[in-house]
Amino acid sequence: MSKDRILIIDFGGQYNQLIARRVRECGVYSEIMNYDSADIKSIKAFDPAGIIFTGGPQSAYLEGAPGVDPEVFEMGVPVLGICYGAQLMAYLLGGSIGTAPTSEYGRTEVCIDDKGGILRAADDSNVCWMSHTDYISETPEGFIVTAHTDECPVAAMEDRKRGFYAVQFHPEVNHTDHGSEFIRSFVLDVCGCDQSWKMDSFAETQIEEIREKVGDDKVLLALSGGVDSSVVAALLARAVGKQLTCVFVDHGLLRKDEADEVSAVFGPDGPFELDFVRVDAAQRFYDRLAGITEPEAKRKTIGEEFIRVFEEEAHRIGTVDYFAQGTIYPDIIESGLGKSAVIKSHHNVGGLPDHVDFREIIEPLRMLFKDEVRQLGRELGLPESLVSRQPFPGPGLGIRIIGEVTADKVKIVQDADAIYREEIAKAGLAGTISQYYAALTNMQTVGVMGDFRTYDYAVALRAVITSDFMTATAADIPYDVLQRVMTRIVNEVDHVNRVFYDLTSKPPGTVELE
Repeated sequence: MSKDRILIIDFGGQYNQLIARRVRECGVYSEIMNYDSADIKSIKAFDPAGIIFTGGPQSAYLEGAPGVDPEVFEMGVPVLGICYGAQLMAYLLGGSIGTAPTSEYGRTEVCIDDKGGILRAADDSNVCWMSHTDYISETPEGFIVTAHTDECPVAAMEDRKRGFYAVQFHPEVNHTDHGSEFIRSFVLDVCGCDQSWKMDSFAETQIEEIREKVGDDKVLLALSGGVDSSVVAALLARAVGKQLTCVFVDHGLLRKDEADEVSAVFGPDGPFELDFVRVDAAQRFYDRLAGITEPEAKRKTIGEEFIRVFEEEAHRIGTVDYFAQGTIYPDIIESGLGKSAVIKSHHNVGGLPDHVDFREIIEPLRMLFKDEVRQLGRELGLPESLVSRQPFPGPGLGIRIIGEVTADKVKIVQDADAIYREEIAKAGLAGTISQYYAALTNMQTVGVMGDFRTYDYAVALRAVITSDFMTATAADIPYDVLQRVMTRIVNEVDHVNRVFYDLTSKPPGTVELE
């Protein structure tokens, strides 16, 4: 890994993943480290070219608030503080923090006082995204104020001699004009990083590392047929060839006809020369999920059962030392970093059981975001139809069915989802929506069909636009398309009499319903 990399110290803010994405968009590797793990020894071991402090919900001056060893300011490494990170920097370096007379939230006009540092791309009055109650009331010695608002006297400050920069607003979100350019200026101009983070070099490095790690041993890959596991399959095929066995588990929670489609692509008649095993385990998963309604419990149950099936297949194959899966960075972040909140346990991270009967788990994509995974797939020669495929969660329809999962409910979702996808494709919208699907709510409502009273399920339609799946907005699907989808679902899918469209963004929601 190149030494031109940025360490992001996470203090619990909601936009922290975006900071990592913005740095990588500069062609520079970044990694998030939770503040409770970021002791000075770990920070120095990472050997960063620069450090970014993230936002967070606490007050920097309170006892027990998230912090960092002040020695970080003596490393000779540039530091950028964002929101809480800006306040923490000011507090640790001798400035003052207080409660603002008026809190600032959302789009805010920021007056730029000095463009000599990282704000050189800013407009004189620059729209920025604010989200704070505390503010810097007095700057530390050596800092100059580079921006302010009507309510916030220090919207940005810089000590260029020591390489310390702080902004009260969030440059990582799209709502901040020129925000990406501010981060780019810090990473490239102040930290002097080379733009060496590229997927072709990443592929070469991973192939060599996997080959060296595995040696002559065997690898079992959990192949779902989705983008992530397919890219891992291509990477492992390059690295270890016939030592790889790909196991595809049909857990009965896939989209309509998807199990057969995956088998057609990766099976013996497909274009890939892989040792492919299909396991039909639908009833086994239904039995395990019976009576379980809590989302985290469903995820963990599905994750554990996945592992047990793979262990059994490994025993049939013979000795298998390594288990591979398509874990990506958002999976790890959302499953909890250090003391960060667990948004949801991914079946391949927080959903894994404590004991796994393999020597080691291989996760070559664990530090990549979704768009980076797609680019890696292109570098490995995968067809665009596969690389651009719609994301599908590992727990499958198990987390698109609110409440208990049954075979009858799965069929309802499969049929409704197939209609939705068909109508989206007919309308020419498939390539414009990042992810879309139908889900089954746990709500039954009164309806009237054919002059008879009905009491059946409500289906929810979800469609989002996103670049990195860390934030998302609801897609603006034309009303006539939604009307056609609704009419077909109600008419063609048994036990459904109502259809909703989910307008929730991420945050506060997530892309999946559970």
